[in-house]
Amino acid sequence: MNTDDRTPSSLPHAEDMPRERLLREGRAALTDEELIALFLRTGSAECHVLELAARLKREAGSLALLASLEAQEIQSLCKGIGVAKAAALAAVFELGRRAMQEEASGKVLAHPRAVYEFLAPELHALRQETLVLLLLDIHRRLIAKRTIGTGSLSQVLTHPRDIFREALRYNAYCIVLAHNHPSGFSNPSEADIQMTNAVARASGIMRIPLDDHVIIGRPGKGCKHPYYSFREDGRLP
Repeated sequence: MNTDDRTPSSLPHAEDMPRERLLREGRAALTDEELIALFLRTGSAECHVLELAARLKREAGSLALLASLEAQEIQSLCKGIGVAKAAALAAVFELGRRAMQEEASGKVLAHPRAVYEFLAPELHALRQETLVLLLLDIHRRLIAKRTIGTGSLSQVLTHPRDIFREALRYNAYCIVLAHNHPSGFSNPSEADIQMTNAVARASGIMRIPLDDHVIIGRPGKGCKHPYYSFREDGRLP
């Protein structure tokens, strides 16, 4: 149905539009779809902007998955999303991610639960295994976070030299590795164990301790925790 075919009663009243509701009630009062609609600004010939926003979120699978997409991927999700709309959404999601990282600078990551809570919102949205390096000072406060590598659904390929190059660059006292299992199960694979052992051996040579390697899973997957810690399991010296 074209927008012109709609009856006036089928369209939202002006006071119920996202911008007006945000100004009147504050940003927290808006739904995901209303917030998305603010950046889309207009709908298409086939649907109102709020319907387009709902369709976009639905096609992505979730807000978190939508936030993980590049502009070209957003544009391909459904009709009515042009280059400008897709670029605007990708930019705002990236700004939010950077704001969270900036806020987390100096965060204490001395326990695997803290590592999980810090990284889970970002890594849960990814469809490939991604290895993240956390560079910490002597008090286990975050200096920087770096993505070291991505791989298939079952394995991340990396080399210890890539890890310790970053550790030396940031003058880190110690490091924490973390990666996601898109399946949600946090138990380590044989490849995870071999990689951890290789990095642990290199950390002894470099005298930059590997404080932990945390696998980010999901709650309710039959594991004790939604994460796995090599440190807690006694696999690190």
